[in-house]
Amino acid sequence: MLPAKILLIDDHAMFRCGLRMVLSSGIADVEVAEAGSLEEAMKTAMPDPGLVLLDIQLHGLNGLEGIALVRRKWPDAPVVILSSDATPQSVRLALDRGAAAFVSKAETADNILAVIEKLRRGQEVETPVHADAPPADGGQARQLLTPRQFEVLDLLCQGLSNKVIGRRLDLSENTVRGHVQAVLAALEVSSRSEAGFEARRRGLVS
Repeated sequence: MLPAKILLIDDHAMFRCGLRMVLSSGIADVEVAEAGSLEEAMKTAMPDPGLVLLDIQLHGLNGLEGIALVRRKWPDAPVVILSSDATPQSVRLALDRGAAAFVSKAETADNILAVIEKLRRGQEVETPVHADAPPADGGQARQLLTPRQFEVLDLLCQGLSNKVIGRRLDLSENTVRGHVQAVLAALEVSSRSEAGFEARRRGLVS
């Protein structure tokens, strides 16, 4: 089995934090290194990741263009594209360029962990090319959130504090706090990092 060393490359810090929590709770003795770009990933302190989770939509060199770069640097580490852009074209391009699997961020945490576990055991993962269905529970959250709460959610996912969000939207910090609590309740999570992870997984933010 491949070592429980995972390099996570995604430019959204809040999503990385939420996914790190999922990995830590679902994989025994896992070691996770994070990078916000491919350029940053090339300088990671983790010399030999057992698996690489790579987003497509990155600043600078994007994930599809960077698959070959990652495989060249760590030839023994399977590359899993984990992205909200799960169009057939993106899935095909990722697999053609050498990704071991493509997982939509709309998938549940359990399904993401199951793919990782299969690859760590050396098993193949079947990726349907038509994997472009919208998140199953995204519509319900959209109905529960007001336009203002969507604005708060978007800024929250950028890692901004309530005070800064208030300045951006010309709201009091107390009003922002109320919107944040409503967002957490709608997404059925208990923390800002989990909200960021869920929002990206459900396709509520880009």
